[in-house]
Amino acid sequence: MSALLTTSGLRISIAGHPVCDALDWQVVRGQHWAVLGRNGAGKSTLLHTLAGLRHADQGRILMDGESLDAIPPRDLARIRGILPQRQLDPFASTVLETVLVGRHPHLGRWDWESAEDRRIALAALEETGLKDLAQRDVLTLSGGERQRLAIAQLLAQQPRLMLLDEPLTHLDLNHQVALMDLMRRQAGSGTAVVSVLHDPGFAARYCDHVLLLFGTGTWLAGPTAEVLTATNLSCLYGHTLHELTDAGGQRWFVPA
Repeated sequence: MSALLTTSGLRISIAGHPVCDALDWQVVRGQHWAVLGRNGAGKSTLLHTLAGLRHADQGRILMDGESLDAIPPRDLARIRGILPQRQLDPFASTVLETVLVGRHPHLGRWDWESAEDRRIALAALEETGLKDLAQRDVLTLSGGERQRLAIAQLLAQQPRLMLLDEPLTHLDLNHQVALMDLMRRQAGSGTAVVSVLHDPGFAARYCDHVLLLFGTGTWLAGPTAEVLTATNLSCLYGHTLHELTDAGGQRWFVPA
């Protein structure tokens, strides 16, 4: 299967501090990648660079076989979508109006949302458990509800690649599990998903591939079963972790 996202020789830094160096990486349709690293390692910076929101120091990024810089913004928004860490709502709007923003890349300059756009938006709200709040003012939502709305907006956008920056932020445990189950279904339907996560247990349970950023420019990428080990994670976080396996074969990592 062809790669939806390819990087070659990618170098990214923040104020001279390296995020990754010589990153050669591919994300294929249907894969779910976890990105793990300490605070400040540059996980968000990597996602923003992959999304085309900042420039890399060196190297190439191909999106669906084309150079990222050569893809018009509207076309790019139909290929990739990004979930940022923080959501801004400078103006009051309803939940449904907010999720319909995700349909804008699919509309002409002067087009209004169609009945089909509304159907897609309502289906996204249903997926995230927010359909009953469709007419609520977005400014009245809790942090967890607002996070789920941002995910619904991304679903309505229908990108082929989802870049999720800490998608579990503000969510309680049942909604964390529901979201990861949802992303597993998205990957199963052919969408490529890249998730910045903090819990290696969620990465082990839900993601088939992992990218580790060590905060020095070095990185490690590959299948979860090979890359996600207690040794690698202990090096990544600077603290000893032990691997536990339950009766069903599910792996978990706990601090020593």
